[in-house]
Order: sequence, then C-alpha cells, then structure tokens
Amino acid sequence: MRRPSPRSCPFAGPSDRADINATFLQPFVTYTTPNAWTFSLQTESTYDWQGDQWNVPIAAQVAKLTKIGGQLVQLQAGPRYYAASTDTGPEGWALRFNVVLLFPT
Repeated sequence: MRRPSPRSCPFAGPSDRADINATFLQPFVTYTTPNAWTFSLQTESTYDWQGDQWNVPIAAQVAKLTKIGGQLVQLQAGPRYYAASTDTGPEGWALRFNVVLLFPT
C-alpha cells in the first residue's frame, strides 16, 4: 500500500526521542468578493501513522481586508469543529480569530 505525502519523519537529533511519522493535509476552498470579503472552508488534518489516528478539524472562516489607523490588516474569524481527534487531542467546537498585519511592497 502506498502512503500519501507530505509526511513528517525524523532524520536528525537525539536517538532516544519519540518517533514521529505523520501526514499533514490542508485542502481549502476560498471565495473573495470584489469588496474584499473572503469566505473559506478548510481542514488542517493530520494522520499519525504510529498511533493510527486522525486529527480532522473542519473550519469555516470569514475575513475582511481593511485599514485600521492607516495600517492594512485582514481580520478573520470563524468556527471550527473537530470531526476526528487523537486520544489526547481537542474535541467538539472551537472559535478562531486572527489579525494579520499586511505590509505591501
């Protein structure tokens, strides 16, 4: 069986540390309106090959490009739901809020 990529595997460092063998996937769909509103649906899924477990947060997000005091910023917010999680990972719903400072050249 072929395993998907990209995949993280250890290649350096102390030999007594825990092994890492994981795949990270980040598919997304985004739509931006002419007046700088952006609507996104995405996941930042990780598969742990050692533990045979998935972490699958599904997120919807709304963003607005604007200026605050002359500074160009993007304000982002939206809910996230963990459809699958590792034994010690997060569960249920979460809310994400981001402020991105932009410095165009």
